[in-house]
Amino acid sequence: MTTALISVSDKTGIVEFAQQLNTLGVKLLSTGGTARLLADAGLPVTEVAEVTGFPEMLDGRVKTLHPRVHGGLLARRDVPAHMAALQEHGIDTIELLVVNLYPFEATVAKPGCTLEDAIENIDIGGPAMVRSAAKNWNDVAVLTDASQYAQVLAELKADGKVSRATRFKLSVDAFNRISQYDGAISDYLSSLTLGEEGQQPVQSPFPGQSNGRFVKIQDLRYGENSHQQAAFYRDLHPAPGSLATAKQLQGKELSYNNIADADAAWECVKSFDVPACVIVKHANPCGVAVGASPAEAYGKAFKTDPTSAFGGIIAFNRPLDKAGAELVARQFVEVLIAPGFTDEARAVFASKANARLLHIDLPPGGATAWEQGLNLMDAKRVGSGLLLQTADNRDFDPADLKVVTKLQPSEAQMQDLLFAWKVAKFVKSNAIVFCGGGMTLGVGAGQMSRIDSARIASIKAENASLTLQGSAVASDAFFPFRDGLDVVVDAGAACVIQPGGSVRDDEVIAAADERGIAMVFTGTRHFRH
Repeated sequence: MTTALISVSDKTGIVEFAQQLNTLGVKLLSTGGTARLLADAGLPVTEVAEVTGFPEMLDGRVKTLHPRVHGGLLARRDVPAHMAALQEHGIDTIELLVVNLYPFEATVAKPGCTLEDAIENIDIGGPAMVRSAAKNWNDVAVLTDASQYAQVLAELKADGKVSRATRFKLSVDAFNRISQYDGAISDYLSSLTLGEEGQQPVQSPFPGQSNGRFVKIQDLRYGENSHQQAAFYRDLHPAPGSLATAKQLQGKELSYNNIADADAAWECVKSFDVPACVIVKHANPCGVAVGASPAEAYGKAFKTDPTSAFGGIIAFNRPLDKAGAELVARQFVEVLIAPGFTDEARAVFASKANARLLHIDLPPGGATAWEQGLNLMDAKRVGSGLLLQTADNRDFDPADLKVVTKLQPSEAQMQDLLFAWKVAKFVKSNAIVFCGGGMTLGVGAGQMSRIDSARIASIKAENASLTLQGSAVASDAFFPFRDGLDVVVDAGAACVIQPGGSVRDDEVIAAADERGIAMVFTGTRHFRH
């Protein structure tokens, strides 16, 4: 290790890293602001311009695009002709490249970012050097993130070189970073439609080319079925409080189905502001309730459908204490999720080695969907294609509710309706949800007919010995005919919440008035397929 070239936009830890390299006798080359920073720290540093014989040009757009740089990075040390060419042209080898790129992603994420700002933050020389060094990984170590500094220093101090395995990993990381960077540029630029000269482009949420950027968390034993292979990936920058940020505290390795169901449970439970519990089976909530404590919420949620709750995924939006843990431990649970577990709760499950405990911090909240731990986009694969849509994150405003019947819901009924509507958003369509007293009473999901969903929900309540008399019902989409409304009223519903929007709304409203129930329209549909 004789020479390191350092050119970084993010200067976190770079002075300390360079000081350690200098102590190890490594010659330092650098560019622009990085060179000045190192020099100001008292380090002996040579500017790249001295090596190339050319000053930085065009406001820094051209500074490292030169054979004396790329020759030093790309020359194979085991090929005599390469080394002879370097000697002929007076080019020194470079064994270590430290580069992180202009902050393009951060720039375009800022409100009010202009096309000009974005263009000026497209790095050219940096990616070119990174690719050269990564290609020649057998001879060059390339660092693209400050988190890599410590390991490289440790190996240099111990062995005087960076190991072959580490160089290869750094090369893979470097190519991944270039892919991420180019993908971000492609996504942004292809989402723009240019207007007249002097006008800022119009940006679409759907780029002309979609470049997914995901990082593998783990390989899975198999997919939905044992003959399928699978792996779990996260967003490059996962939202705080999302499933991808979970920490597994105990239990067997998560399966594909565990992860899918855990996401459904966590997304539903974190939507509540008060202590809540959600039990999910096969991607559908089979029991949802709120209470004064996790234990109370769980007890109510379990009552909805004790049969389906067996082997389910259970999620809480409050730290789980001993009382709640002891109740949950009475049944077989695949995955248990909470934003914390007391030591006493952990002790309850210590003997249940197969129970998977996931700790997920609640999102901090904020103005953006990302700060609220929400996905910005939903994706679904189809034959040789991809469906993309903005996620169903529309804020619900009670002021948008419209009572369409002669009978007004009472305050207590309105609370039950809002609870039922929140749950229906997370139930597969067609969805019918009976609720009362802050808990689900019957859930009908995923049927081809809304009437069948309503009948199944009432059967679930009957099987759990729960009465539906005076209950509130949510339907994720409108009733196309009055027959669906009649089924839920016959089962005992006293009020209904639904989007409205059917050509037969008047017929359904008249039926509600005839049956003496209150009905509320939301104006928003919640299909979930």
